[in-house]
Amino acid sequence: MNFRTLKILLSKEIRLMKRNPFIPRIIVAMPLMVMLVLPLVANMDVKNVGIAVVDNDCSELSRRIIADMDASEFLSVNSCEFTYKNALQMMENSNADAIVVIPDGYSKNLAGGDMPKLEIDANGVNATKGMLGANYAAQSVISTLAQWQTENGIELTASSGSVMNYFNPTLNFRNYMIPALMVVLIIIICGFLPTLNLVSEKESGTIEAMNVTPVDRFTFVLSKLIPYWIVGLLVVTVGMIIGWLVYGLDPVGNITDIYLAAVLFSLVMSGLGVTIANKSETILQSIFMMFAFIMIFQLMGGLFTPIASMPQWAQYFTYAVPPRYFIEIMRSVYLKGAAISDLLPQYMALSGFAIAFCIIASITYKKRA
Repeated sequence: MNFRTLKILLSKEIRLMKRNPFIPRIIVAMPLMVMLVLPLVANMDVKNVGIAVVDNDCSELSRRIIADMDASEFLSVNSCEFTYKNALQMMENSNADAIVVIPDGYSKNLAGGDMPKLEIDANGVNATKGMLGANYAAQSVISTLAQWQTENGIELTASSGSVMNYFNPTLNFRNYMIPALMVVLIIIICGFLPTLNLVSEKESGTIEAMNVTPVDRFTFVLSKLIPYWIVGLLVVTVGMIIGWLVYGLDPVGNITDIYLAAVLFSLVMSGLGVTIANKSETILQSIFMMFAFIMIFQLMGGLFTPIASMPQWAQYFTYAVPPRYFIEIMRSVYLKGAAISDLLPQYMALSGFAIAFCIIASITYKKRA
C-alpha cells in the first residue's frame, strides 16, 4: 500500500464530504436526534399506574400505606373501596391497573409481631403496566412498613422482604437505553453513509475512472472508510457528552474500553457496508439492502427488547448479530464498570465479525476496466 496515495485520496474524500450538502448535516444531526429524542420516546418506564385499594383495616397504618402509594411518582390511588367487588369492577372498566387489598386487623397483627400478607392483583390486559404496577405497589408497601417498624421499634417475626437494585438503582429506563443507542450512531455513520458514498460514485461513473488507475483496491476502499471511522468516533464522543450533560449518565468503567468496542464495531459495519455497495448498482438497491440489515440488527440485537425475553430459537439467532455484542459491552462498561477481561468473549466476537466482513468486502470488490 502506497501511503502517499492514501493521503491524497483521503484529502479528496474529506473535501467531497465537506461539499456534500447531506453528509455534514446528518453527522451533526444524528447524535443530537438519537441521544436527545430516542431516550424520551423509547421509554419503558411505567408511570401513573392506577391503584384501587380495598381497605378492610381502616387503621392509621393502612391510611399511611395508601398515602405513600399516592405520593409515589409511579402510582396513583384512584379510589379506596370497601369491597373487593367494587375494586374489581374498576379494573374491568380500565380505571385501575392493580388492586391492593389490606386485610382486616392488619396493623394489630403487625403490632403483635406477625407479618400478614397483602393481596395485590394486577390487570393482565396491559401486562407490562399491570405487572410493573403491582411491583411498584409492593415496593411502596415494603418501604412504608420498614419506616413504620423503625418508628415503633417493632421486630417482625417474618420479614416483608426487600429489593436492592444494583447497577441502576433508580430503575431508570434511560440508563438502560442510552449506552445501547451508540449502536445506532455507528450503524448510520460507519455503515450506511459509506455504502451510499460508494454506490453514488457507481451511478455517477466516477468510480470507473478510479478503477483504471494503478491504485490498488485496498487503498481505494480504505480511503473511503477512514474518514467515516474518524467521524464515527467523534459522534460516539458527542453521544457520551450528551448523555453526561443532559441525563447525568457517565461510564462507570474505562472510556478506552468503549472506544475499543466502537472501533471494532465500526470495522464490522464498514465491511458490511462495502459488501452491500459492491453488490448494488443503484442507491435505491443499497438503501433497501442496508435497511433490511438495520432492522434485523435493531430488533434482534437487544436494543429495545431484552434477548432473554426472546423465544429460544431467536436467542440462538442473536449470536450471529454483531450489535448484540457491542450493546452488551456498552451497557456493562457504562452501568457495571466491567473491564475488557470481563467482556473478552464479546470483544473476540466483534473482532471475528470485523475480520470476516472486511475479507468479504475486499473479495467482492472488483476493479473493472
